Amino acid sequence: MKLIYKIKNPVYYGILVFLLLGPAFLPAMTADGMETLLSEKAVTYGQAASFMVNASLGQSFTEEEAFKYAMDRKWLPKKVSQNDSAKLNGISHLIMQSFGIKGGLMYSLTKSPHYAYRDLVYRNIIQGRTDPRMDVSGETLLFIVSRYFTIMGDE
Repeated sequence: MKLIYKIKNPVYYGILVFLLLGPAFLPAMTADGMETLLSEKAVTYGQAASFMVNASLGQSFTEEEAFKYAMDRKWLPKKVSQNDSAKLNGISHLIMQSFGIKGGLMYSLTKSPHYAYRDLVYRNIIQGRTDPRMDVSGETLLFIVSRYFTIMGDE
C-alpha cells in the first residue's frame, strides 16, 4: 500500500500550504485573555466589545478600539461607557449586530437591545431563568457565544 500520494498539479501544493499554515496567522485570544474573561463576575462593555469584535472580524483590536468600533456602528446600547457592567440585553444586541443575525419582526423594525434579547431567547441561544437587565459574567458571555455557534452551525 502506498502511503504518499503524488500530486501532479502544483496549484494543489499552494492550496495545501495555505490550509495548513493559514490558521496560524489568524488572531486568537491568548490563554491569559480567556482566563481573565472567564474569571470576571461581571464583564464590562469594553471587554465584551473586545471579545465580540475580535471574534466576528478576526482582527486584533484593543479594548478601547473595539469599544469605539462597536459604538460607531451602534452595536452597543446608547449612553453606555466602556467600564459599565454589561447587561444581558446589551450583550444580545452586540451579538446580533456583530454576527449579522437577522432578527424577528420587532427586532428588524427597532434594532432594540430588548428585542435582541427576546430573539436570542426564542432561538434558545440564551437559556434558563434570565433577566434582560442582569449583569453578564465572562462565563455566561462565552456560553452564549458558543451556543450561537452550535445552533447556527446546525442550520
